[in-house]
Amino acid sequence: MRSKPLIPLVVCLLCAAACRENSSTGPTVPLDREFTLAPGETASIEDRGLRVQFLGVSGDSRCPADAVCIQGGDALVHIRVSGGLNSGAEYDLHTGDASRASATHGTVAIELVQLQPYPFSGRPIQPGDYRATLRATRP
Repeated sequence: MRSKPLIPLVVCLLCAAACRENSSTGPTVPLDREFTLAPGETASIEDRGLRVQFLGVSGDSRCPADAVCIQGGDALVHIRVSGGLNSGAEYDLHTGDASRASATHGTVAIELVQLQPYPFSGRPIQPGDYRATLRATRP
C-alpha cells in the first residue's frame, strides 16, 4: 500500500517535465541587456512580444586562438525572430563583420555580441557547444 501515494507524485513530475520540453520560450530579457542562448534555445524580449531563437552556426572560419592568421575569419550565426507586428524571419549574423553583426526586425535590432567557444587548432567545436550572446535594442 505504500506505492499508492507515489503514483500522484510520479504523474505530477511527468506532467511538469512534458510542459518544460514543449515550452517555446525560455527566459524573458529586457531591451539593452545581453543574453546567451545555446542552439535551439529561445528568449522573449520583454514588452516587445518578440521571441529570438538561436538556430545554430555554420561556416566557422574564425582564426584559432592558438594560431597566427592573416585574417580574423568569420562565423555565421543563424537566428529566428518571431512575434510582434512583423511575421517571423530568419537572419544571419556575422562575427567577422560589425556591419553585418545585427539585424532589424520591426522596432527591435538584434545584435550578435559574442560567439563562444572560440576555436583552437585541432579541437573541433561540436554544433551543440556553441553559445551566442545577443542584445536586443531599439534601432
